[in-house]
Amino acid sequence: MIHNPNNIVTAGKPLEEATKVMVMVHGRGGSARDILSLSEYINDSDFAFVAPEAQNNTWYPYSFLRPMQENEPYLSSALQVLTSLRGRLQSDYNFKLPQIYWLGFSQGACLMLEFVARNAMEYGGIFGLSGGLIGPPNTPRNYEGSFSNTPVFLGCSDVDSHVPKERVLESEQVFRSMGADVTAKLYPNFPHSINEDELNVVNLLIAGTPQNK
Repeated sequence: MIHNPNNIVTAGKPLEEATKVMVMVHGRGGSARDILSLSEYINDSDFAFVAPEAQNNTWYPYSFLRPMQENEPYLSSALQVLTSLRGRLQSDYNFKLPQIYWLGFSQGACLMLEFVARNAMEYGGIFGLSGGLIGPPNTPRNYEGSFSNTPVFLGCSDVDSHVPKERVLESEQVFRSMGADVTAKLYPNFPHSINEDELNVVNLLIAGTPQNK
């Protein structure tokens, strides 16, 4: 494998003691420790946080909008890391799927969103910050399964130079069609970064507070 599925960093409660776990996926050029710093903004103290780290800090070489084969074999290896990690959380630490939450930023958000779309089930929550489903325009979205009202949040700038707002809105429709309870927000003229409102929405969804669509 290109990416080492055992190269993970943790924060929060020990996995053996936590009642919830959040998988946090870093962006291009970032690291597991970078994305884990967001755990300090999660208000729920019952979480363990787990972040895998990409080989050379990049999950796949080219834009997520390129044909998928151009990003192989890196993309398949990256998806396998998330498959392996989810399996370990279930088998080694006995987390049920509704106790597993997913958060990603930028390239990590794209990877995470593509993974959960391909593995649609009832998770605790799915939070994609500055990302969208992978592939060029008009990629068939023939995903199977249902999210069974899993809360999904998609937040992005409306002028993001890496993530076109059209892909965020397409991803919103795909997740909604698969039974997710989706909140999507486009932030006017915001840079490619994470903002305070996005973290507030994440905390509200974790707490089960209904969102104004």
